Parts: sequence; structure tokens; C-alpha cells
Amino acid sequence: MSNYQTPESKKQEFRKYLEKSGVIDALTKVLVGLYEEPDRPANAVDYIKRYMGAPAGVDVEALRAELDQLKADKAQLQETIAQLNQKMGH
Repeated sequence: MSNYQTPESKKQEFRKYLEKSGVIDALTKVLVGLYEEPDRPANAVDYIKRYMGAPAGVDVEALRAELDQLKADKAQLQETIAQLNQKMGH
């Protein structure tokens, strides 16, 4: 028997996952908060990000580029350590 899932069962499984992990409740709360806001914010996405706790004014792409560079630096340092250990006979 194959492990085939219909698109509908995949959707249902994903819905259950979202409910179990609390995503549905969190999104519902943020949307209710936005709905109850007396003065609608100009940028609803920024409002949702702030409500969900995302830091404001962060350049995500710059952080990703920095992370990639740091990972490359780490790999180079690990290689250097391995070479030095080999020279020392460890």
C-alpha cells in the first residue's frame, strides 16, 4: 500500500498541525486586536509583526547575509583547526 495523501487530507493534517501548535489562536488574537483598533494602522503587516513580537526596523536580508558569512568563516576556522591538529599529530 502506498503512502499517498489526497490534497484534502494534506490540508486537514496541516490545519490540525496549526491548531495544535497554537498558530490559529495567535493569528486570531492578532486579527481581533487589529479589528478592535480604534484607529486603523496605515500598515497592517507592521502592526501584526509588532503584535507578534517581531523587532521593528530590522533588515532581515542583511542579517541573513551576515549569517551566511559567519557560517563560511566558521567552516574556514574549523578547517584550519583540523589542519593544525593534523600537523601536531592529534
